[in-house]
Amino acid sequence: MDKHLQSVLDIRIRKTLDSLKKNKMQGHYVATRDEAVAKVSELLNDGDTVAVGGSMTLFEAGVIDHLRSGRYTFFDRYAEGLSGDQIQEIFRKAFVADAFVTSTNAITENGELYNVDGMGNRVAAMVFGPKNVIVVAGINKIVKDVEAAVARVEQIAAPANATRIHCDTPCTKTGSCMHCRSDNRICCSYTVFGQQRIKDRIKVILVGESLGY
Repeated sequence: MDKHLQSVLDIRIRKTLDSLKKNKMQGHYVATRDEAVAKVSELLNDGDTVAVGGSMTLFEAGVIDHLRSGRYTFFDRYAEGLSGDQIQEIFRKAFVADAFVTSTNAITENGELYNVDGMGNRVAAMVFGPKNVIVVAGINKIVKDVEAAVARVEQIAAPANATRIHCDTPCTKTGSCMHCRSDNRICCSYTVFGQQRIKDRIKVILVGESLGY
């Protein structure tokens, strides 16, 4: 990256990390996805029960492979051969897990996490349940404010995810959210994580690469 563009990006990263701290969330910056896995390992304890939210970022960063290493009791929603009922049971186990690892749809420079869910299991576990929530996000997720976060989800994250899981929704055809009434709609629960009551429960690992949607 051009050094002048990197300088501007560094300012935005520092501002975002400072804002997360003000909102009582831990902010960590790592340059690469390999360092992100190392940081996740540092924030977990051997033997922890761990659940994850649906996330391409966790796959791309190598976090899912790390959680399958045998160091943890991993409630693996992606394991082969699971029935729908078994996946739903794993979703519910997330609330009593020691740690919940996920990504986020957007991080504002004001230190807010913005997320939109279909089932709601991801945002529900982020809100309440696990005592340790670890959020891994690429620098592509940084936006100016909540308004920009909404636009990011509607123009990038939602259409890409709907296409990935083969949902027959208007956004897969138009490339942008249509605020549809489709039975297959994946945008059902909207959350903004601002200042937290429990200091450092949410830990955000910001990775200096583009990851996920």
